[in-house]
Amino acid sequence: MRFALRFALGFVIFVALYLLVAYCLSRLTVDREKGQAEELAIYIKTNGVHTDIVVPVKNDLIDWSRELCFCNTHLTDTGSMHYLAMGWGDKGFYLQTPTWADLKFSVAFKAAFALSTTAIHATFYDSLPVNDKCKRIMISRNAYTRLVNYITGSFQKDNNGHVIPIVTNANYGKADAFYEANGSYSMLHTCNTWANNALKSCGQKACWWTPFDTGIFLKYR
Repeated sequence: MRFALRFALGFVIFVALYLLVAYCLSRLTVDREKGQAEELAIYIKTNGVHTDIVVPVKNDLIDWSRELCFCNTHLTDTGSMHYLAMGWGDKGFYLQTPTWADLKFSVAFKAAFALSTTAIHATFYDSLPVNDKCKRIMISRNAYTRLVNYITGSFQKDNNGHVIPIVTNANYGKADAFYEANGSYSMLHTCNTWANNALKSCGQKACWWTPFDTGIFLKYR
């Protein structure tokens, strides 16, 4: 009983410290690079928990659909798809937890302590309304190239240098697909940490560190 009480107290203290550090560091701001031209639009999008980076499907710098092929989705009308949202995260969460009610302790434990693999979830959109959960950010062409390098570096590649689709029936809809990713998910490096680092990579306003989406979107109120 004494051991159980100590463990419970230690766990509560750990969670409280984690939340306190997350709150403080997410409120500290990494400023946008000075003198950056506003030439291209990107977006950040949240479902209330998870942040995606959204980019044009194609422009003169990159055509994402060449690698993230429409054929990996269940889309029939691909001509109207103008935006591509990408998010990085724990593979178990993505494929085994369609709703919070489906969350298993084993999945959560492995995700928290970097014991499982990761995936990138890619979703095509025909339109993208800007609101509290979707913010437009204007960046320079040079910054966009850096963002492209950051995102493409997060994909696992096969021997021919191509991304690796995950064959699954766990798709969230007709317009999305999953891909093998690099890196390990943990409570210190979450899906939102990845998105926050994506903003840093292209010189945009971001948190010092955040495991949650709240801190990111506070920068773009």
